[in-house]
Amino acid sequence: MRLAEKISIVTGGGSGIGRATCERFAKEGSSVVVAEINEAAGQETVDLITDAGGISIFLPLDVTDINSVKAMVEHTVKRYGTIDILVNNAAAARGEDRVPITDLSDDVFKKVNDIKVFGTYLCTKAVVKVLKEQGEGGKIVNISSTAGKSGSANTLAYNAANFAVVGMTQSMARELGPFSINVNCVCPGFTETSRMDGLDLDQGADKTAIGRIGTDDEVGDFIAHLCTKATSWITGQSINVNGGSVVEH
Repeated sequence: MRLAEKISIVTGGGSGIGRATCERFAKEGSSVVVAEINEAAGQETVDLITDAGGISIFLPLDVTDINSVKAMVEHTVKRYGTIDILVNNAAAARGEDRVPITDLSDDVFKKVNDIKVFGTYLCTKAVVKVLKEQGEGGKIVNISSTAGKSGSANTLAYNAANFAVVGMTQSMARELGPFSINVNCVCPGFTETSRMDGLDLDQGADKTAIGRIGTDDEVGDFIAHLCTKATSWITGQSINVNGGSVVEH
């Protein structure tokens, strides 16, 4: 129960790593706000948590809409009186963005970056205002990818968004450190979630040092660890969680 009495917000908490993170937070004692654009998926995560004895609510969220973000944060504060943790996990669905640059739609490029980059900016900005007013510090974890460390062909939009999140994490950490707000980034590699549908997972496993792909639970567990007191002297880091598929910085 390392997160007992903590209030956490997880964007994109309706599936995959987001859902696993919500469940891990709840097991650690946190009350979890599942902030998700897909109501059915978000409510399913809430039901999984509450059925297991945890505390959770669903709040609708479009991370690209400032009014939606403000409403979500205001509702959280009204309900719980505080915010302690933010996980910026929301991302565009994988698919139409994985094409050569000459075939990449301008709208798709913008959508991928709006959700991942602009969404992270909007959510962080709104939550940081609350954290500063509270004056008790806090934890922010941004979710990037190994695609934020190493570029690949036919993934321009995804690489751009995830490299940006790594840089944003460094800037946030420098700025918010004096307020005892830790900001870190998690960069998962091949992870067994619905985002990997249609990919050769055996090929992904072959790229790792360990010889297997990861699970969303493994990534969620590590995100939770970054939000505990044990990591209070870690900030500004973008940490690979990928079985050794990428080991650079």
